[in-house]
Amino acid sequence: MNILYATKATATGGRDGRAASEDGRFTVALSTPKELGGNGGEGTNPEQLFGAGYSACFLGAVKYVASQKKVRLSEETAVTATVGIGPRDDGKGFGLDVALAVTLPGVEAAQAREIVDAAHVVCPYSEATRNNLNVRISIN
Repeated sequence: MNILYATKATATGGRDGRAASEDGRFTVALSTPKELGGNGGEGTNPEQLFGAGYSACFLGAVKYVASQKKVRLSEETAVTATVGIGPRDDGKGFGLDVALAVTLPGVEAAQAREIVDAAHVVCPYSEATRNNLNVRISIN
């Protein structure tokens, strides 16, 4: 692979620590949700960060595919990721559950499905998760 961009981020303190990018543009406090036995503090968590990253990446893929197909997208085009975490069925640790809800106002249903299916092929997050977890995609 010809890498066009690379970045580094470091987490310290685990789920109740901090995470930051090497360039200083991104710094967050981390808190474990109460549902996972934490104090539910004001910080974010890996699941929220994954959801933000996946939804932004998938939206970029949707825009890319739409531009290739010469389809104009509304400013209201959006992707919402719902990310859950829980014990795996095989009892060997934890797994993620991901649902992406894609909003494509003004795009016909069949064309929206073509765009979303193609975006799922080209999105780097989709590629990274393919065959590792089930990603459900709906179109609103």
